[in-house]
Amino acid sequence: MPGAIYAEGLVKTFGDVRALDGVDLDVPEGTVLGLLGPNGAGKTTAVRCLTTLLRPDSGKAVVAGIDVLKHPNEVRRSIGLSGQFAAVDEYLTGRENLHMVGQLYQMRAKQAKVRAVELLEQFNLTDAADRTAKTYSGGMRRRLDLAAALVVSPPVMFMDEPTTGLDPRNRQQLWEVIKQLVSGGTTLLLTTQYLEEADHLAHNICVVDHGRVIARGTSDQLKARTGGERVEVVVQDREHIATATEVLRGFGKGETTVEEHTRRLTVPVTGGAKLLAEVIRELDARGIEIDDIGLRRPTLDDVFLSLTGHLAEQKDEGNGVAADPDTKGHENTKEASR
Repeated sequence: MPGAIYAEGLVKTFGDVRALDGVDLDVPEGTVLGLLGPNGAGKTTAVRCLTTLLRPDSGKAVVAGIDVLKHPNEVRRSIGLSGQFAAVDEYLTGRENLHMVGQLYQMRAKQAKVRAVELLEQFNLTDAADRTAKTYSGGMRRRLDLAAALVVSPPVMFMDEPTTGLDPRNRQQLWEVIKQLVSGGTTLLLTTQYLEEADHLAHNICVVDHGRVIARGTSDQLKARTGGERVEVVVQDREHIATATEVLRGFGKGETTVEEHTRRLTVPVTGGAKLLAEVIRELDARGIEIDDIGLRRPTLDDVFLSLTGHLAEQKDEGNGVAADPDTKGHENTKEASR
């Protein structure tokens, strides 16, 4: 039986850009799937197709047991969505924004007001509840947008890079909210560029790049594919980079990455602290002075460098936003519920 979120062969093109190129997903009920990828990989386009905001060119999608293409209105009543960009009414207060979303979901006025109070408190917005949203900081708007996605408790939730713009404290708070939702039986598809976020939240991860799923598995499984650990060395003198690279090559389980401008060398390894001590002894024996050395787990960039041959790019996702301007800014729960 397919999961609470299921996609098979999703394809979506914008002109010459193939934003989705046969994406398959299967998210069991009550679990979190982390859709991981650089900007431009197709994450947001996939979310838009699954939440009825875009119609795929081909393929199949089922959400909460409902065919997305055949019964989009029923799907909208069964999901919550927080889009990549905070979509709140700047001329309404925080309280009024949440009350409005509740009414769009056909909640009774009194019930919507009570729920708004609960969410304002949960997201630390009580003090700003009666200020217009245009006076909010970027992080506050993001929290208000996330609160709007939780006005009702739908069986399936979609969150597109939900912690963008949040400070560490609010990010941790959101993680706790998500854990509570999932423990209550909610199924969640979460897009993110942060492996740390996927570590905390996702039961399984799909890595996407250029519109295709290029890897699947748990966070630990993906890290294992790039080498379970990394030795990272900063040499004191630039002329020692070549010799240090040779040393690390003897201990490494993959290619050594060199950053010339920072004099930093990184190589995947196995062996833990014992191996790190051996590396230090060998560098010392070669007369290589170091400014820093450490053992760490792979980062998002390590995963992407291993899987795709390039680092995660920091640019606007062009596979859906720029090519499909009619959908820009209309990813919020309010839009999906209309």
